[in-house]
Amino acid sequence: MTVQPISTSASYTADRSWLGSLHGIDSTETITLDITKFTAGTHYQASTDPIQPYSRVLSGVPVARITASGLYGPFDPAATDGRQQLAGLLFADAVFSPGQTKVAAAMLWHGVVRTAKVPGGIDPSKILPSSTGPLIRFV
Repeated sequence: MTVQPISTSASYTADRSWLGSLHGIDSTETITLDITKFTAGTHYQASTDPIQPYSRVLSGVPVARITASGLYGPFDPAATDGRQQLAGLLFADAVFSPGQTKVAAAMLWHGVVRTAKVPGGIDPSKILPSSTGPLIRFV
């Protein structure tokens, strides 16, 4: 039997077309995502590569803090677990492996966002006002 090692690599560039300006990108906040709350195809791209099985939550996905766990999930105005209060948007793609339920990510909590380019969409009229919430202007 002979062993023939192979090597492969993949590269991609995060789609940040949702960013309306560079304001705020220098002070993102580190958060932990609860991957079980996200939906494949809407919030993240599931890997189909058997060699590199890493999926990624998309840059620009709106997130909110889950009250019970302190983790972050996708913003949902109809939720009752804390995710109805927008905290910010993911600044960069968050890569995770199969079976992983928590992943670190960077959150943009102030800046300008192009509403039409947000992955999964967002309706700014459904964002609850908060004196301690994000400072984001939607255009």
